[in-house]
Amino acid sequence: MPATPATPPPALSPYLTARHEMLWDEVDTFAAEHIAPRAVRMEAAPGRVERRVAHLMAARSWFAVTIPAAFGGLGAGHVAKTILIHRIACVSAAAAAILQATLIPVGALLHFATHEQKDRWLPRVADGSLLLSIAVTEPRAGGHIGGIETTAERAGNEWVINGSKVHIGNSHLAGAHLVLARTAKADVRTSQALTAFMVESDRHGLSVSDHHPGLGLHGFSAGRLDLDHVRVPADNVVGEIGQGLGVAQSSSILYGRPNLAAVSLGIHEAVVATTAARLKARSRYRGALSDLPVLRDRIGDMEARLRAGRILAYQSVHLLDQGLSCDADLINAKYLGHKWAMTSAQDAMELHGAHALDLDYVLQRLWRDIQHTYPPAGTGEVQRIRLADAAFDEDHIQWSEHLAAETVWAQPDPTAA
Repeated sequence: MPATPATPPPALSPYLTARHEMLWDEVDTFAAEHIAPRAVRMEAAPGRVERRVAHLMAARSWFAVTIPAAFGGLGAGHVAKTILIHRIACVSAAAAAILQATLIPVGALLHFATHEQKDRWLPRVADGSLLLSIAVTEPRAGGHIGGIETTAERAGNEWVINGSKVHIGNSHLAGAHLVLARTAKADVRTSQALTAFMVESDRHGLSVSDHHPGLGLHGFSAGRLDLDHVRVPADNVVGEIGQGLGVAQSSSILYGRPNLAAVSLGIHEAVVATTAARLKARSRYRGALSDLPVLRDRIGDMEARLRAGRILAYQSVHLLDQGLSCDADLINAKYLGHKWAMTSAQDAMELHGAHALDLDYVLQRLWRDIQHTYPPAGTGEVQRIRLADAAFDEDHIQWSEHLAAETVWAQPDPTAA
């Protein structure tokens, strides 16, 4: 695959510190050394779950990029998280998906877990001994949270969970799953009917179906969990009982959407670099395809979309790190980031002609991988509805405004002796 820019573009200067630039270089070096050689193998064996890359990223504490140092994490923030996902996705979107999938439930724990729960779970994520998944989507309800059928019933000091979850990222790697279940009757409003639970993967009654590869992201595990009378202690409840909708929504907006914007950006960057290299190398009419105005017009449109998507992705998480209200910006980064990358990928397929259809050519993988950033954390229709809420200035909770409380995470427990 042609190399993407080795240093951050000047347009990102307002959002990056010297530490960010060092991280950018570190990730690029890591991706070239460890991920690029495995990307080909991951494509060749789509039925296998990639574990080695996850282990290498865990050893660098990248799954703990937003976890405060008090819990063993890097405490580097959301711009740093975007750099990690973006630069890895330039080489392998599947590897980037492995990283981003655990970061979403980490966000839920940071926002809603008690200090004791954070101290129980987060250091294990930070030292690489534990990966997480978030289990919301269901076979019949899909991503419609209000239609969740998985139930949890109180039994003394335990909860008994029954139901099934599908399309669960890192389902075969995670040692614990953040499961959203219904804890109230069907006639109770969704905002009060759901609760989030941490469910360890070795709990009796929890089963993970065999891995089945998808259209793209080969090596990434996004499978099914079945919960048959799974018992978890009461202290595995994350947040308050009935607060599950807030746990899921905040994690989706503050982590899921910008994470997917970063994956789309990495794919988009690789698409443009691959296509530009192809047009420059292909001879035509005593020159190259890149000399033809009609093709330069197409590649110029791709470059315009890429530059705009890059700014959106980084500006939104910069606002998040600054503690500013930016929910709509995060939503927009995911929505347009995918849309623009998808358009460029289709353009690239056309500009390559029949060569784009070769199974062993990288563009075919990029086209398949970009399909996977549309459904998670809300489809385009969902994003547009949320953006319409912002246009009409309707009163919705702004989860990004709650980040001011994050400074508490890095402090010792104030109740401790």
